[in-house]
Order: sequence, then C-alpha cells, then structure tokens
Amino acid sequence: MKKTDGSQEEDGGKSPAQLFDAKIEALSDWRGETLRRVRALIKQADPEVIEELKWRGVPVWSHAGIICTGETYKAAVKLTFAKGASLDDPSNLFNASLEGATRRAIDIHEGDKLDEDAFKALIGAAAALNTSPRR
Repeated sequence: MKKTDGSQEEDGGKSPAQLFDAKIEALSDWRGETLRRVRALIKQADPEVIEELKWRGVPVWSHAGIICTGETYKAAVKLTFAKGASLDDPSNLFNASLEGATRRAIDIHEGDKLDEDAFKALIGAAAALNTSPRR
C-alpha cells in the first residue's frame, strides 16, 4: 500500500513524489513533458493535493477524494476527472468521456496547448467539490 503523506514507502523505500518523478522520467517524450506540466499546474491550483500512483502506475491527484487521474496512451495524455460531470467547464476543456453521468476527461495530444488558467480553475473547482458538504 502506498503512503500519501510524503513518508517513505515500505516497498522500495520511495515516496509517492519520487514514484511520480520516476513515472514522468520513464516517459521520455512529449507525454512525460505534458505530465510534468500538468503536475505543476495541479500543485499551483491546489497546494494540498496528494499524489499517488494507483492501478499499475496511473498518476492520481486527490484532495478529500480523487480530483483526476493522468493516464498516458500512445497518442494522448488523458486527464480524467472523477466528478467531472458535476463541474462547470466554461472554457470547454473537457473533450472526452462526455457521455458519462459522472466522469469527464481532457485528452491532450502532442502539440496541444492547454489553457492553464482554465485548467487551474477546474482543478480548484474539483477540490472544492470534494471538500463541500454532501447534500
């Protein structure tokens, strides 16, 4: 089991941040750079975000629940927001998994430019949704 508090893991002695770094370094192409950039934006938007690798190495960002995952495919980096269907997206960043009742995703392809301010606002809204009282 991975620890999320920044302490050393039992398995391999690496912290979640070190495992994240290794995942990004293993992707020595545009996908690694995209994950690095997205990671920095997420940390700017929510300094209290928790990073983990789950499900065979999928990057996961959480704050009182999953905010989003960062899966890498040959042609895209897919950022899936666990509660994306409940978030306002005035900049129309969501461009994938639009048919679902719960999740929404942003597919980033090589050469795509992400609206950083809109993305950080979306991360902030997802964290706020996770910390809001249940109705």
